[in-house]
Amino acid sequence: MDIHKVLSVIDGVRAEHVLILCHHNADPDAVCSAYAFKGLLRRLRPKIQADVRAPGLSRLSKALLESLSIDISVDQPRFEDVDVIVMVDTNTIKQLGPWGDKVTGSGAPLIFIDHHASHPETEKLAEAYISDEEASSTCEIVYGFYRELGLRPASDEAKALFLGISFDTKHFILATSRTFRVAADLVEGGVDAQEALSLLALPMDPSERIARLKACQRLRLLRLGEWIVALTHIGAYQASAARALIDMGAHLTVVAGEKDGEVQVSLRSSREFYEKTGIHLGRDVAKPLGERLRGMGGGHSTSAGVNGFGTIEEALKEAERVLKEKLVA
Repeated sequence: MDIHKVLSVIDGVRAEHVLILCHHNADPDAVCSAYAFKGLLRRLRPKIQADVRAPGLSRLSKALLESLSIDISVDQPRFEDVDVIVMVDTNTIKQLGPWGDKVTGSGAPLIFIDHHASHPETEKLAEAYISDEEASSTCEIVYGFYRELGLRPASDEAKALFLGISFDTKHFILATSRTFRVAADLVEGGVDAQEALSLLALPMDPSERIARLKACQRLRLLRLGEWIVALTHIGAYQASAARALIDMGAHLTVVAGEKDGEVQVSLRSSREFYEKTGIHLGRDVAKPLGERLRGMGGGHSTSAGVNGFGTIEEALKEAERVLKEKLVA
């Protein structure tokens, strides 16, 4: 049982302080799975001090935390005081930004709980690696821990799990039959689905709208066989722009940006593209692109990201090369 692998590491070092980490710009699946996991850990090991941190939260996550009264700090923790570090919804250390080196240098055993394509470097670092790419979200994996033990999440934990699943499946558009069973179980347990889903409807602020429009202004289209690839760059909201370009008709989008001396790339593809080509963005595009940019990349079948070094122009050229290698015979 997966939860017993986690507990084995924690019990093996007689942990008193467990740090639960989310990735940078943590989305609702990350913060909600971290919160629900903390609740489970407190029930199973009540003497352990569990602390949830993230090196930055998304705007939607900040709004959800206020609605759910969830306490997640963005202050850097004292890594030297931690006995075990659990990373949720995070498949590479690079996703922790400047905290990454401190995590690996802490000497604490590392546990990863994630639903993205597994990363070999992460597997080497992990004392326990709970990875399930078939899960719709990390919240779905954490709910599985409760089920393994025959436990029901408390009402606020159940609501958090429902929200994380809803977010990562785009309001259940990407849900599987397994996901619907989990959602139904949570609703039967007391979650008000309509009320919960309304919390995910956050108005787009003007800066995000402008970023999307700038992405369109700078757009370069590439035709690879029957597929239309859109490449562009903006200073912020790369993921939002990538999603918008898919909605506008592109089969695959590459949106690059630069922050704090690093280049960031958001990748999105349509479901049709993935099903017909079999190209998994996280494994087949983001991972090799991250290596070429001297960084790391990973993600889902139709949604992925890369952090690396170099210029925006280099990032877009390398992305184009990777895609041509995959799509052009």
